[in-house]
Amino acid sequence: MSEERERVRLFVALELPRDARAMLVEWRERVPGGREELRLLAPESLHVTLCFLGWRWADEIPAIAAATEVVGSLPAAELVIGPPVWLPPNRPRVLAVELEDRGEALGRAQAALSRVLAAGGWFVAEKRPFFAHVTVARVRKDARVRDKELPGPPVEALRATTITLFRSRLQRGGAQYEALHSVQLGSSRATRPG
Repeated sequence: MSEERERVRLFVALELPRDARAMLVEWRERVPGGREELRLLAPESLHVTLCFLGWRWADEIPAIAAATEVVGSLPAAELVIGPPVWLPPNRPRVLAVELEDRGEALGRAQAALSRVLAAGGWFVAEKRPFFAHVTVARVRKDARVRDKELPGPPVEALRATTITLFRSRLQRGGAQYEALHSVQLGSSRATRPG
């Protein structure tokens, strides 16, 4: 009798510094937080998805984690928090905040990850260009966003240095994320969370 292989849902993301997440939470709760059509994401769930891998075999995790080290020699991402954006624009499913990628370090990291993960057979690159953003809330099922005008969060510069391979566990109240492997930009060294 053979053992069953475990399937896991994986993605690679840039982690935001704690103060940037706190600022986005404060803005989101003050401005759009009272909107009934939105389900606010937990502060620890605020990140910039770089490559969504979907369902993979658990025994692929070590090879995927090793592949993410390709970004270790790249510089830290210098970002500026921009305006809110509804995605997709016509019938929104999420409220996000756009990020300006100063110096394009984040774009280079995403492209490097995309290439190496696609070469390993773990990722299929999207046809549209990478759009740097942070999802801050999801539109509730069967709800419609009527008033799309929102004041933006404070314009704030931030420096982000950690790219992490996450496992996403789908649950009733929303996905729970488990950090599996992290790479520090500019270090050429990987670290294991926890």
